[in-house]
Amino acid sequence: MTPSTAPPAARVAPAPAEPVHVDVLVVGAGLSGICAGHYLQAECPWATYAILEARDAIGGTWDLFRYPGVRSDSDMFTLGYPFRPWRSDRMIADGPSIRSYIRETAAEEGIDRHVRFGHQVVSAEWSSDAARWTVVARCAGSGTTAEMTCSFLFFCSGYYRYDHGYQPEFQGADRFGGAIVHPQHWPEELEMEGRRFVVIGSGATALTLVPSLAARGATVTMLQRSPTYVASVPARNPLVGALLRILPGSAAATGTRWAFALGTQAFYQFCQRHPEPVRRLLLWGVKRQLPPGYAVDPHFTPAYDPWDERMCAVPGGDLFRAIRSGRATIVTDRITTFTETGIDLESGRHLDADIIVAATGLELLFLGGTELRVDGEPVDLSMRLVYKGMMLQDVPNAAVAVGYTNASWTLRCDLTCRYVARVLRHMRSTGLRQCAPVNRDPSMTDAPLIDLQSGYVRRAVDRMPRQGSKRPWRVYQSYAQDYRATRWARVDDGVMSFTNPARRSVPAVS
Repeated sequence: MTPSTAPPAARVAPAPAEPVHVDVLVVGAGLSGICAGHYLQAECPWATYAILEARDAIGGTWDLFRYPGVRSDSDMFTLGYPFRPWRSDRMIADGPSIRSYIRETAAEEGIDRHVRFGHQVVSAEWSSDAARWTVVARCAGSGTTAEMTCSFLFFCSGYYRYDHGYQPEFQGADRFGGAIVHPQHWPEELEMEGRRFVVIGSGATALTLVPSLAARGATVTMLQRSPTYVASVPARNPLVGALLRILPGSAAATGTRWAFALGTQAFYQFCQRHPEPVRRLLLWGVKRQLPPGYAVDPHFTPAYDPWDERMCAVPGGDLFRAIRSGRATIVTDRITTFTETGIDLESGRHLDADIIVAATGLELLFLGGTELRVDGEPVDLSMRLVYKGMMLQDVPNAAVAVGYTNASWTLRCDLTCRYVARVLRHMRSTGLRQCAPVNRDPSMTDAPLIDLQSGYVRRAVDRMPRQGSKRPWRVYQSYAQDYRATRWARVDDGVMSFTNPARRSVPAVS
């Protein structure tokens, strides 16, 4: 859907904080939380639900990140919702457009009326006797807490920290005379024109900031310790945009979504099986866009194979355009210390800077840092396997929506939301109040949940759940396999245990 220019209302007055019960409690009002609200309304119309949002607006990541040029790193035909297709020809959209798209979706379906803003969930405890969660949230501003109960708890809060990103300790940082900025908390009034920026980092955020700052009149140096694979992609796809506008119904949107989803997966698999030809192709593409004589090695030659870490898309080649203009350059080196005027490097070189941007990555925080207890026992996430990429081993009536590392977030999130609706319908039809995945296979081994070598993953691997070595505990990062496992497979598959029948004294979930 083409975003409108008028900013829709994102906030509704929060409901009173007295304890209430809902059938489903959703945590987070971002891309995933609004998706959950849609499927709860469409497929479980009997279910009461509420969405708790820690911040004061709908949008999640796309409301939080306000740095120059913030944009999607996946195509919008798969990042958009299948029930509300993205109908612009822009493949890569800017942050404000995505934010408007999410808010408009919530407003059109009335999902925004279920959101309680300023409620940060801090703990949740399951009682098998009552067959419900008791959830405690910290209320913004007042410092008080609110308590709610629910029959099913659905985490749609992503998996990284919202209050701050990863900020390494830079020697001499207190000596620097200019501003040090993290993209996650970009100052609204920061002056850019005519300023000298050093952007530390080589990921998607840094590669977005560099051309955006250059276009605003800044002189930019991207300082990286090691490079990332970069591939130019078209900023627009007029053919797809025309098909979406012309063809009736959802046929064009569904076909486009599947084409991009399967195309992305096919490229990922090809990279895994044939890394060397992909590497050569990517470096050839970089070289032909750089000014003559500009060093591809070391600035664009990672030491790892393609897709061992997430690959970065550059829409319309804007990074290379900034380099060709002379307003942006890349330096591959290591920091010795910050100085009063910039940064000293191990090579002996000094980079002058008015502003240093630490685009140094994210910190992962599974379930938004919520402390879980089941029948009085604390849940150690690092000791739990993840079932079908969405539910925790032996944790009843709870799910988590996370996206793909090699494709768009929404592809995986949409499947999760639909599956949760199937589980809820099954429990309602059978009169059973509790479901939890149980591993009964003694030969099952485990591995890290996220199979990437990125720094933000390695830093948090010991605090994250694990994936298993076999279905349904293995995370395949494959839309086609996940589609079969969530849309076609039985809900009562022998691994998911449904128990705790409704008693006459305790009404069934309704």
